[in-house]
Amino acid sequence: MAVTIKDVAKKANVAPSTVSRVISDNPRISDATKKRVRKAMEELGYHPNVNARNLAIRSTQAIGVIMPSSAETSLQNPFFPEVLRGIGSMALETGYSLYVSTGGDDTQSFEEVKRMVYGNRVDGIILLYSRRNDPIMNFLVKEKFPFVLVGKPYKKESQITYVDNDNIQASKKMTEHLIELGHRRIAYLGGTTDLVVTTDRLDGYKQALSAANIPINEKFIIHDEFLRSSGRKAVEKLFSFSEPPTAILVADDMMSLGVINMLEELGIECPEDVSITSFNNLYLSEITRPSLTTVDINIYSLGIQSAKSLIERLKAKDEPVKRVIVPFEIKYRNSTRALTE
Repeated sequence: MAVTIKDVAKKANVAPSTVSRVISDNPRISDATKKRVRKAMEELGYHPNVNARNLAIRSTQAIGVIMPSSAETSLQNPFFPEVLRGIGSMALETGYSLYVSTGGDDTQSFEEVKRMVYGNRVDGIILLYSRRNDPIMNFLVKEKFPFVLVGKPYKKESQITYVDNDNIQASKKMTEHLIELGHRRIAYLGGTTDLVVTTDRLDGYKQALSAANIPINEKFIIHDEFLRSSGRKAVEKLFSFSEPPTAILVADDMMSLGVINMLEELGIECPEDVSITSFNNLYLSEITRPSLTTVDINIYSLGIQSAKSLIERLKAKDEPVKRVIVPFEIKYRNSTRALTE
C-alpha cells in the first residue's frame, strides 16, 4: 500500500496540513519541523505527487534556462556547463527542475521560450546572455514573465534583475597588467558586438590604454564567436601586420586556446614573443601550456546567484529588482612576461 501524507504526519507527530506545508517549503514552518518531517518522508519512502500539488498551487516547480545559441554550439564552451551546474545546485536545493532550451537558432529559441511561457511549462526563466535588442528579453518584459539575466542589461535604466561581474573593471585591470609589463601594442579579441559582455570588456581595455596615453589601434580589435576556432583566425590576421601586437587581451579562455594553438603552428612562442591574458578561468586555462593568466569570474557563483534571485522572486511577487555583482579575481600564471626591447 502506498505511503500517504497521514502516515508521514503520524510518524513525525504533526498534522497532515503541516506535512503539506513542508512539501511546499512554506517559510512559516520552522527548520526543525521541516527537518523532522523530511526525515519521516525519507524513512517511509514517501514521494509527493508533484503534478497534483503543482496543479493545485498553479506552479510547475520548473525553471527555464536559455542559452545564447543552439545547445550544441554553446556547450562547446565549458562556461555553460559550469554555470548550469550552479543553477542546478540551487534548483535541487529548493525543489525546482530545469528546462534547458535546445533551440537550433535565434528563431527556434524564441519559439521555444513562447512555448515555455504560453504553455505554462516553467515558473520563470534565466537568460545566460545579455544582447542588444534581444527579442526574447523584450518578449519576457512585455509579458511581465519572471526572469533573471546573467549579464548586464543593455539599457542602463532597465528594471531587470541581473547577475554579473564588473567586466569593465576586470578588463581594465587586466590591460593595466600588460601595460605594467611594458607592452604598448596590445590587441583585443572579443565576442560578437551585440553581446553586452563584449562591449563592457572592450570599454575596460580602451579605458586602460587611454589612461596610459597609448593610441587605440582599431586594427588590433577583433570580434568573433566565443570559440577556439575564432582564436585561430584572429592570430592569422594580427600576425599578418608588419608590426603585430606584443600582447593580446582575449575575452574568453576558449578563444585563448585557439590563439595559443595557432601561435605554436606559426612558430611564435607565448609568452616569449607575445603575452596572452584571458577571461573566465575555465579548468583548461590552468592545464594548458603555458597556463593562462586569466580573470576568474566565478562562473559557478553566477549560476547559484541567478537561480537564487529568480526563486526569491517566484516565492515573493513583490521582490524588488536586484543587481548582483559577483566578485572577480585575476589568476596570474605563465602566459605573460615583461617586454624587453
